[in-house]
Amino acid sequence: MADEFGENLEIQPRGSSKNPKKGSSSITFDQAVDMGEYNPQYLSTFPKWQNLTKNLKWNYIRQAIKNRRRFLEVNYAETFNVIDFSKKPQLQKVLNSIQSQLKQLQQDEEELRLEYC
Repeated sequence: MADEFGENLEIQPRGSSKNPKKGSSSITFDQAVDMGEYNPQYLSTFPKWQNLTKNLKWNYIRQAIKNRRRFLEVNYAETFNVIDFSKKPQLQKVLNSIQSQLKQLQQDEEELRLEYC
């Protein structure tokens, strides 16, 4: 695409590089935790996890759970505040799903607390 000066510009999606490594994961350990991934089996796929103490693992898990809970609560609020929510009964399924996920998150947190504390 030519810009106003007649130069050709290559537009790439944000975060992409010209020579991405084939077969490499595009997500880092810290990004996974930031996005609320708290499952130790998944986190153990990252090399960083292997070098952490039990205490550090628990702190990462706890942070991921906190992040996941916040995401679910925001999603619940956004869904509940949809314009004309009362006229969109199908959204109740979404709210029920979020509530189920919050309950499961609480159970998982309790189980992981027993395992890592």
